[in-house]
Amino acid sequence: MRFRLQQEQTNKLVMTPELRQAIMLLQYSSVDLMAYLREQANENPLIDLSEIEMSIERISKPEEFSFGKSANPVDLLDFVASPADNLFEHLVAQLGWVRGLSRSQRRVARFLIGNLDEKGYLELDVMTAAGLLDVSVDEVENMITLVQRFEPAGIAARSLEECLLLQLRHTGKNDPYLTAVVYHHLSDLACNRIQKISNSLGIGIQEVQQIADRIRKLNPCPGAAFAANEHHYILADISVEYINNKYLVLVNDITAPKVEINPFYQRMLKEIPMEENKQFFHEKMNTALWLMNSLEQRRLTLKKVAQAIVDRQNDFFELGIHFLKPTTQKEIAEITGLHESTVSRAVNNKYIQTPRGLFELKHFFTSALASEDGDAVSSMSAKAHIKQIIDNEDKQSPMSDQEITELLKKEGLELSRRTVAKYREELKYQTSRRRKRF
Repeated sequence: MRFRLQQEQTNKLVMTPELRQAIMLLQYSSVDLMAYLREQANENPLIDLSEIEMSIERISKPEEFSFGKSANPVDLLDFVASPADNLFEHLVAQLGWVRGLSRSQRRVARFLIGNLDEKGYLELDVMTAAGLLDVSVDEVENMITLVQRFEPAGIAARSLEECLLLQLRHTGKNDPYLTAVVYHHLSDLACNRIQKISNSLGIGIQEVQQIADRIRKLNPCPGAAFAANEHHYILADISVEYINNKYLVLVNDITAPKVEINPFYQRMLKEIPMEENKQFFHEKMNTALWLMNSLEQRRLTLKKVAQAIVDRQNDFFELGIHFLKPTTQKEIAEITGLHESTVSRAVNNKYIQTPRGLFELKHFFTSALASEDGDAVSSMSAKAHIKQIIDNEDKQSPMSDQEITELLKKEGLELSRRTVAKYREELKYQTSRRRKRF
């Protein structure tokens, strides 16, 4: 072994900051891209973002905001959601309307309200609450009874059975058979063992079915409606338009602000005398130009990938979900001449607005299933077939997974019973025994 110097020529991929930025921009959704561009504009004085002006002043015709001659103009504030009260505020407001309560009783009731979980249940033990508040158990029980009379019905229950019973009492229907089913047969009801409940209570199957229907309409989580939910707004990155008997893809540039070079700093760049300052502005100029090139490359890549998907799924747009073809990212990569990883980044978190609705681009990538005539069928199409079969079945004699499998086979779709069961569960359908109605 010995040390020596040797020159050799090799090809290798170097991840420059510019290339890393281009890859990052490609996988950004519209919302993430807007946030990133604003961040870049704050850091780089040469970048100007000209966003689409969506103000009311741009509307020249007031009738554009009306639905006919007699309709009033639409107030845009009507479309702004008002912040909803949380469960605690909702119940405390009702407590304020109750008269005749002592200061201690209000303190206990407020404490109980504050200890409800997000579903509206009271999991705190009565003895523990009495000890923490230094009051009697009877006073805690009385305040629990009081809070249970508030809206929504079923609030402050300590079990599922109590929650359902509170709602039944709230409706004024005190049926002893209803109460018996809630107390003793909830597990049987969950498994749709209607015959067993009928035999136990000594009433007809039809009556048990009516009781079951009434109980299933109750809300097992009365406080869930007040839970704080984040609203995620979707902006379609791509639109599909039917023009001249062909589906064409349009990249929605309106969703992101346009990047431009600030003219003031552009002029300053030519007039700056000091070389140090010139170098700074030159670097910022190169960064801005590269960002503009990366955005254009992102737009072209998105359009190329989306157009390839739309061309392949033409039957889906014409005829519906049953004609969705099985497609992989590798196939789209071969059609477009792009690398498979580039296709993966291009479809990540991207949405497409089509004449058949809004879809995630990943929706069009489905696995292939064998059919009797040799053509491949997508798993999404198979699920649509299963959903249609279950929705149209006789509810008094629902089809088993094996019967669905045999019916699909007659339609030319080869699926195993286990696959049918898997797709049925993904579609949130119960087994045939639990779907049966009497």
